[in-house]
Amino acid sequence: MAEAVTVLLPEALRRLFPGAPGLVEVAAGSVAEAIAALDGRWPGMRDRLCDSTPAIRRHLNIFVDGERARLETPIPPGGEMIVMTWISGG
Repeated sequence: MAEAVTVLLPEALRRLFPGAPGLVEVAAGSVAEAIAALDGRWPGMRDRLCDSTPAIRRHLNIFVDGERARLETPIPPGGEMIVMTWISGG
């Protein structure tokens, strides 16, 4: 059974899913499992985070314990996953 991990969600994503907090704990052993757990609580969230290949959408970055992650990246028990939207400017 997967251990609890902490997921931080950006405001831009939370606006699309009323009631979604900025900080949530889910049981997951990888980024893909964490996204599946989020989608279980807020249906449609997976489609906002992943494309159809499946991979993390290009306009998002996901970090696990400070390191850039992919769907297959493991999350250690008690670890932290941060979802960030890209910021562009000129």
